Amino acid sequence: MKSRIFRLFFLFSVAMTAIILTAFKQGKQPWVVPDKFEKMNSPAKADANSVKEGKELWGKHCQSCHGKSGLGDGSKAAQLKTEPGDLTVAAFQKQSNGALFYKISEGRTDMPSFKKKVEGDEDIWNLINYIRTFKK
Repeated sequence: MKSRIFRLFFLFSVAMTAIILTAFKQGKQPWVVPDKFEKMNSPAKADANSVKEGKELWGKHCQSCHGKSGLGDGSKAAQLKTEPGDLTVAAFQKQSNGALFYKISEGRTDMPSFKKKVEGDEDIWNLINYIRTFKK
């Protein structure tokens, strides 16, 4: 009886360790951006109108996870498997516009793809222009 309980406990422990390690590994994978996107330039000027439209889209699609100011503290953030991250930090802000375009349009894990959720590429560029206003 004791050996059976020990075996069950051991198998449970191994399974839980595997689940935790897999979840940790998925959250820390680098997000590789194809070269064609890395070098892409935004066709949308970062003017007041673009930023305003980006802010409206942010409130509708992004704020619930990323928070009002991009700090990763949205109302749904705690429910995610991967942390939304702080979009105000220099490491995030130094990414190219094309890299952000790729990540927003394609998504991965908890981050959904927005290429079909918004009207078109211009909306994604407007979002990027708004995200560029986030500062620490």
